[in-house]
Amino acid sequence: MKNIILLAFAISFLFSCVPARKYEELENKQKTCAEELEALKAKSTDLETTNNELKSGLEKMKTDVIRLKGDTTLLGKSLRMKEQQYDKINDLNMRIQDQLTMLQKGSALENQKLMNDLNATKLELQKKEDELGKLAKELSTLETELKALETELNNKKASLDALSAELTKREERVNELEAIIAKKDATVNALKDKVAQALLGFKDKGLTVEQKNGKVYISMEAKLLFPSGSTKIDPEGKKALIDLATVLQDQKDLEVLVEGHTDSDALKSSSHPKDNWELSVLRATSVVKLMLDNSTIDPTTITAAGRGEFLPVDINDKSKNRRIEVILIPNLDELFDIISNE
Repeated sequence: MKNIILLAFAISFLFSCVPARKYEELENKQKTCAEELEALKAKSTDLETTNNELKSGLEKMKTDVIRLKGDTTLLGKSLRMKEQQYDKINDLNMRIQDQLTMLQKGSALENQKLMNDLNATKLELQKKEDELGKLAKELSTLETELKALETELNNKKASLDALSAELTKREERVNELEAIIAKKDATVNALKDKVAQALLGFKDKGLTVEQKNGKVYISMEAKLLFPSGSTKIDPEGKKALIDLATVLQDQKDLEVLVEGHTDSDALKSSSHPKDNWELSVLRATSVVKLMLDNSTIDPTTITAAGRGEFLPVDINDKSKNRRIEVILIPNLDELFDIISNE
């Protein structure tokens, strides 16, 4: 269960940011996946609870079957004893009948005494016959109950086997998702280290590399790349971008989002760029063109976007807000395929 919770948490973070051209689509898929994983977690909990209840019921039924079999054995022994007693009573009745025939020739008093004994014996015999019938009826009822319990036990066992198979299938799917996420995380970690090593010389010049939400963020302050208010890249900035493009051109299953950001100071220009939106877009586009011109990066995997001044990183330091962010996003198609095929 802990793995499922970690999986839901990882997937929610994986889907938190996607390329601009897929943003709406991935956001909707992320919600669907999150709901499905929550449902999976709940259903896994229910299946485990049901499994435990069925196992407990199964043990109780086994105990009841053993008890009923024991009761049936005892009743059978009791029935046989009653039959023996019945035979003895029949023998006694025959002897009495013989004695009665003989004593009928005797005195009336003795005949009356023998008649009373005979009536008492008949009453006792009738009582024994009634007990014997009652025992036979109880034995039949117990046999019917035993058969019903055996049928119910078989049905419960079949249901338990089906639930266990379903739970195993769910666990295999969760393990598969976790393995894919772990693989993606390892790939992102290795990519971050490779990029950081390639851009090590620019570490103290306004360039940072960090990993968050399953992606790699490369942030370059505008002073490293552009003169104030310009969209033309400085030579030093070109070198950093070319080094980055060289690293990325060999990466597979990776999408690159280049975002331009500005500070909140309004531009006062009658020519292009006229405002911060346009400046951020043009700068992002300049970076994308430079990277494509100096590498073999597939153009279909890279996107330029302008954010204007609306995503600042430091409200007290405008220079940090003027930046280019290159976001490296692992391809999640394999994960989407597994979720979609559920």
